[in-house]
Amino acid sequence: MYEKFKNKFRIQTSRLQNYDYSQNGMYFVTICTKNREEFFGEIVDGKMIFNEIGKIVKEEWSQTPIIRQDIILDEWTIMPNHLHGIIEIKNELTRDDILTCRDALQCVSTDVNQYKNKFGPQRNNLSSIIRGFKGATTKRCHMCNLNFTWQSRFYDHVIRNNKSLNKIREYIQTNPEAWERDRNNLENLWI
Repeated sequence: MYEKFKNKFRIQTSRLQNYDYSQNGMYFVTICTKNREEFFGEIVDGKMIFNEIGKIVKEEWSQTPIIRQDIILDEWTIMPNHLHGIIEIKNELTRDDILTCRDALQCVSTDVNQYKNKFGPQRNNLSSIIRGFKGATTKRCHMCNLNFTWQSRFYDHVIRNNKSLNKIREYIQTNPEAWERDRNNLENLWI
């Protein structure tokens, strides 16, 4: 049964419990469009052909490591209705450094509640990265009078070893060629 928050049903988070998504590491993400609508273009002969929205998504995703210097984009691909990507968070400060800085700031700040989150500031965690990317693409699409909506959540997987990393890279690289069999291809969904 779902839990309730403020007397409304609440969907359980799909994130790892008690995991700090701002720590250094590699993360595989899949971000889908609302109702898996094919907003980004089409696959022709195993290659993605971008439409106007697809080009905006590609440009904004490419901007991610420029906007956030502690981010490295590894392998990624955009499909007609979703994006797969590997994001590496590579903070120069260690988690201990962040906690030490946070404690020092709390001692001199007049607002002792500014860092309530037990993991520290949430500027460069995975959710804020995805939220910033989705917000930027949506804003640009709306400015161009393009009808576009993301799914409200995203899928993530914490990459723990090189074997997993290499399998995910291969999956991303071959995804356009496998579109006919992809579960996100609406033509293959049984309704």
